[in-house]
Amino acid sequence: MELLLALAVITAVIIFGALISIGNERQRRAIDELREQVVLWAIQDLRIKRDKLAREVQVDDPIGWLNQMVARVNGENMALTVSEFFEDPQVLVCIAGDSRKVALSPASPKDIRRFQQAAKSKLSRVGNVHPLMNLPRNADALELSMLNGGMLFDLELKIAWRGLTGRQISQESSLFLYIF
Repeated sequence: MELLLALAVITAVIIFGALISIGNERQRRAIDELREQVVLWAIQDLRIKRDKLAREVQVDDPIGWLNQMVARVNGENMALTVSEFFEDPQVLVCIAGDSRKVALSPASPKDIRRFQQAAKSKLSRVGNVHPLMNLPRNADALELSMLNGGMLFDLELKIAWRGLTGRQISQESSLFLYIF
């Protein structure tokens, strides 16, 4: 009898623990989705407010603008100089004043993991030359967007990217900074 009661209590504890875990996971997903929606709403709100300013956007010094954006997000002036540019996915490799490497790309960390794992991706044809294929797992990844780069970030990014690389940027809403 006591054994049966103990088994019932243990079973109940395990079931309640599983139900709580499932509920917590569902809540975490809902919070993540809510966070994404708030970010999208904030970006859209900024786009509406900046329509009047959009006609006057200029970036006279692309590398100066890039250094300013990186300093705003990273908290330190890195004194970047452009080293090289790669296509597919686009990445601009820079050298910081303290000899660290910095890669700027419209590809998110999730996209990069997908590129690295895909056996038949376009990156695999390039080999190990592409810097995103050799990006260390512990590389710091920071996102530059309208939320932390300013109201006209995406418009300025198009102009600065063209000035730095001579090409159009593939995605102009955000830029990811990888420091390694």
